[in-house]
Amino acid sequence: MQELDLIADKVRKNFEAKNAARDAALAASRELIRHCALSIRATHRGEYAEAAQLLARTREIAAQMKGSVAAYPDLYFTGYVQDALKEMAEAHIVHALITDAFGKIPDPDALGVDYAAYLNGLGEAAGELRRYALDIVRHGTSERCETVLAAMEDIYSLLVTMDFPDALTGGLRRTTDMVRGVLERTRGDLTVAARQEKLEKTLHEFEDKFKG
Repeated sequence: MQELDLIADKVRKNFEAKNAARDAALAASRELIRHCALSIRATHRGEYAEAAQLLARTREIAAQMKGSVAAYPDLYFTGYVQDALKEMAEAHIVHALITDAFGKIPDPDALGVDYAAYLNGLGEAAGELRRYALDIVRHGTSERCETVLAAMEDIYSLLVTMDFPDALTGGLRRTTDMVRGVLERTRGDLTVAARQEKLEKTLHEFEDKFKG
């Protein structure tokens, strides 16, 4: 049947193009996630210029990835594309918070990230802030911890208001629960560290007074 052959040829060409787009998006998503991880690592190490360069590269890769699947909305909303965009949002937010740009947290529209992916990235950024806070305590500069803890509380306060079905938010409820747990543990750890610091200060003052 000639008509059937024509239909089969048309469908085959569509699938071949779509499969090529899928392969390109998969490769780009892996590269994007890798650059995001490297950027977060550089941020934690205080290598802010390198982190910024990596973030610039993530935006380029994300644009390529989205361009690959622009003609296929079902591919755009697959897990690997949205997960990669979530990682990009997280990397940008972590860099902004740790470098003191609290008033300049990147907007999802400016990043080109869907809102659900952005909010989940925001939640995961809170986990990185916990790591940062514990590093601060370990290096003996706990004064900054209050600012970090306040940022984590702001993130949780925002996420908990997004009471919509998981189908819309990309499983945000689970992320919000994670943030609550991270926030509670961090608050407890910082409270213990503050008390320990206060006790050590009191002991040093007592020793100095005794020596005098």
